[in-house]
Amino acid sequence: MNDPRSMSQTDKDQLINSLRTHRVNTLTELRRIEKIFAHFDQAEFSEPMTTAWAYYVNSNNFLSELRGLTKNYPFSSECLDEAKWKVIEDPASARSWNYCWLVLMKIQNERLIAKHAAMMASKPAMWGNRTPDQASVAQLANALMNEWNRAVAQMLRHWETPPTTTGN
Repeated sequence: MNDPRSMSQTDKDQLINSLRTHRVNTLTELRRIEKIFAHFDQAEFSEPMTTAWAYYVNSNNFLSELRGLTKNYPFSSECLDEAKWKVIEDPASARSWNYCWLVLMKIQNERLIAKHAAMMASKPAMWGNRTPDQASVAQLANALMNEWNRAVAQMLRHWETPPTTTGN
């Protein structure tokens, strides 16, 4: 579709229905619809888009996509859970309808990856229940951080501009 503004009301309704029924539940597809809706009145699409992003993040599809990008060292569910809680607790989160983007930004801005990589690297379970030396822990933590940061950066590239009401 070249110009989303020429979209029929039936087509808009179908997109809204696909969001409400969770037929669309990947980052790429949600962004595609979000870009289309950016050309229209925000009020009509705000609730279904907000709900779809929340479902995507909370249904584990978000974690699955992150883990698909981190095959060597699967992304930490604890890191993601902490970021989600931080977003919920942050009054500034009202600046965006996009829970996924807010969570990714929270992970990045609060350096949650470094924290969780260090915690995970020091767990005895990561070392066959033996106690690793500090150099080994640091090396593993660095590998985790590199892969996880790359995945978050790759996901954030889906937005050319922040999906916010303030533009930043």
